[in-house]
Amino acid sequence: MAGLFRRIFRVAQSEAHSVVDKLEDPIKMTEQGIRELREDLAKSIQALAQVKAVTVRLKKDGEAQQLQAAEYERKAMALLQRAQKGDIDMAEAERLATEALNKKEEFAQRGAQLLSDYQKQQKLTDDLQAKVQKLQSTITRYENEMVTLKGRARAAEATKKINQQLSGVDSSGTVAMLEKMKDRVNQTEAEAEAYGQIADATTSVDDQINKALSAPSASSTSDSLLELKRKMGMLPPADAPKPADA
Repeated sequence: MAGLFRRIFRVAQSEAHSVVDKLEDPIKMTEQGIRELREDLAKSIQALAQVKAVTVRLKKDGEAQQLQAAEYERKAMALLQRAQKGDIDMAEAERLATEALNKKEEFAQRGAQLLSDYQKQQKLTDDLQAKVQKLQSTITRYENEMVTLKGRARAAEATKKINQQLSGVDSSGTVAMLEKMKDRVNQTEAEAEAYGQIADATTSVDDQINKALSAPSASSTSDSLLELKRKMGMLPPADAPKPADA
């Protein structure tokens, strides 16, 4: 029974994912994913800073403990030197020098432990630093790819719309309408020319008479030519006496 419920749940979950894939914008989902990665990166950088702070503190404390151990060793040596010169009792100097060496050993051991912890912490810091850098590089690559994909998505969507519009155009119907329009224009032009010819053929007799009378006469043209010749001296003036017949 439990297995049956699990199978039913998986089927319902698959259908739910299918519905989400259809409803949600992949670009917006990807951008949201990148924003979440950016938030993870900010938290990782904060954690890295804290780990580095611990690493720096361990190193400083370890080195300080070693310096303190060296200082106690220097004091033990100074006590023995003063006893050798007779400034203090040798037995007292040896007792104090022994106490100083015990302190030196404590600080030396503590310093060694702190520096050992520092080495381990430094390795952890380096590993975390590498992971943070890898995450940052991955986010940068995703962002660059996102810019390219958004441009391709816009171009693909525009191409899809244009192709949809072109696929919906009835080219054969449009050509048929153009041919009909061309035939109608040719028919109208032919009818106009025919009406003009009919108008010329049905001119009234009075129009024909008036047209004939308005045409320039040959005599007027001849008179103009004679007048020009007289002006040039090629003919005698019009009022000159005519010569007597022989």
